[in-house]
Amino acid sequence: MLNRRTFTSVAALGATAIAAPFVYAQAKLEKTKVSIAVGGKAAFYYLPLTISEQLGYFKAEGLDVEISDFAGGSRALQAVVGGSADVCSGAFEHTINLQAKSQYFQCFVLQGRAPQIAMGVSTKNMPTYKTIADLKGKKIGVSAPGSSTNMVANLVLSRGGIKATDVSYIGVGVAAGALTALRAGQIDAISNTDPVMTMLEQKGDVKIISDTRTLKGTQEVFGGPMPAACLYASSEFIQKNPNTCQALANAIVHGLKWLQTAGPGDIIKTVPETYLLGDRALYLASFDKVREAIAVDGLVPAEGPKTALAAIGSFDNTVKPEKIDVDKLYTNDFAKRAKDKFKA
Repeated sequence: MLNRRTFTSVAALGATAIAAPFVYAQAKLEKTKVSIAVGGKAAFYYLPLTISEQLGYFKAEGLDVEISDFAGGSRALQAVVGGSADVCSGAFEHTINLQAKSQYFQCFVLQGRAPQIAMGVSTKNMPTYKTIADLKGKKIGVSAPGSSTNMVANLVLSRGGIKATDVSYIGVGVAAGALTALRAGQIDAISNTDPVMTMLEQKGDVKIISDTRTLKGTQEVFGGPMPAACLYASSEFIQKNPNTCQALANAIVHGLKWLQTAGPGDIIKTVPETYLLGDRALYLASFDKVREAIAVDGLVPAEGPKTALAAIGSFDNTVKPEKIDVDKLYTNDFAKRAKDKFKA
């Protein structure tokens, strides 16, 4: 409850909120109705978003959030760039790809500190697989072409001397459709998130050849910390709606704080039943595998953006690392205030 003195202070500060960042948390929201686009909401990659939504943390911040779920991150990105969504819950590296096209978007709260993406080959279609070179001419399933699952596959292939044009990428989503595509032999390999990859792995459907579901695996693949899922928006949106962005960051960090102590039973009770893909035990096994990859406090690690830029620049000729302003890819201002608020 606000007492009269506090309310008077808030009212007086409201007019200066834009000029004085430190009062964001107390100031009036510029927008209470916010649309968020996400690509594959059922994946653990976006678990903090789901937790914050299901536990009412967005509402607690005064927000009426509408979340639109797309087949993959690249589709969600298109929605935000096209103006049909305000904010994207997507991969950090999209901010790099956008800046390379002179479109300035900024991450303002981190959900994942590792990509949580594994790549595996079908034991049915490729029983004699030995090296990455064997994937030339094959069909590779990704959540959606252009998404982070596609980016990781490109990176893995490039290290084996294979170009993206040497394979066929097929969008299979991040849920039951991905499982079906692999098991039915429609694709020869898959780059995807959990719980899909753990389910395929435990049933012997795939042989894992690259894994960023752990911090150690991420270090091995990328050579450093790799920021993953985040909330990002156009720099213009963030400048015009700083209090709204602060409220969004607060809700996500609140969710991250809850996840730090949540047990398996808590997760099962909170996520929609359809996310379990019909197998609770395997869903929880997947959660155990990716738990450390979930961000703790919403902050982007200092070396993370450089790691992401180096990785993308190594295989994407449209991205010139020397022309990317790393400081414009993200801001930790909102997450720092949220971390202080929730002691995350």
